[in-house]
Amino acid sequence: MSNYNILVIDDEVEIAELVGIFLSNEGYQVLKAFNGEEGLVLLEKENIQLVILDIMMPGIDGLEVCKRIRERWSIPIIMLSAKSQDMDKIIGLGFGADDYMTKPFNPLELVARVKSQLRRFMFLNHSAHEATDENLIRIKELTINKNNHVVTVYNKDVNLTPTEYKILLLLATHPGKVFSAEEIFEKVWEEKYYESNNTVMVHMWRLREKVEDNPKVPQLIETVWGVGYKIEN
Repeated sequence: MSNYNILVIDDEVEIAELVGIFLSNEGYQVLKAFNGEEGLVLLEKENIQLVILDIMMPGIDGLEVCKRIRERWSIPIIMLSAKSQDMDKIIGLGFGADDYMTKPFNPLELVARVKSQLRRFMFLNHSAHEATDENLIRIKELTINKNNHVVTVYNKDVNLTPTEYKILLLLATHPGKVFSAEEIFEKVWEEKYYESNNTVMVHMWRLREKVEDNPKVPQLIETVWGVGYKIEN
């Protein structure tokens, strides 16, 4: 489940509730505000990672809210509007929005755009802290937090066994280095390797099932045939 907080600001209660249901089903924490003033107050009080913002609202409209958000925060903003003209989209994006959807919209498409924006945002943030945060390992869509042993792929937690975690950490802390099955076994299990031991192969398959998009065609944990396994940056 995701720990991301998403703020929906829309004066149409039915739309805000509908968006909230779809995002909650994906594991996001959803906060709702029904006007611009409420939305800005929540942004001050809560740790928000993304805002879904309606343009046409009474009081402070969405464009002004977007402008004020951009003065203080760099979080992604997806704008919603009943207007479909290209100029309206240009204006919205010009005020600092990252994406724009026209009402009525497909909630599943909105969820997909939310995921896309969060991936970009987290990737940029990770890249900015790569050199200073020694307790985090980031390779492609994989993140390993060595402090709490939390592993995420595409920003979603992956539940690994202690042995699977040790194997992954070994490979990830030596990017580009090829480890034989014997080396992996002796470093992880701290026992002498013996011939015809398929333990590493079985654990590697289970590990790939959890961290790869397609474990049959692994893109993260590569097999170097006749030698062993490696992870490349």
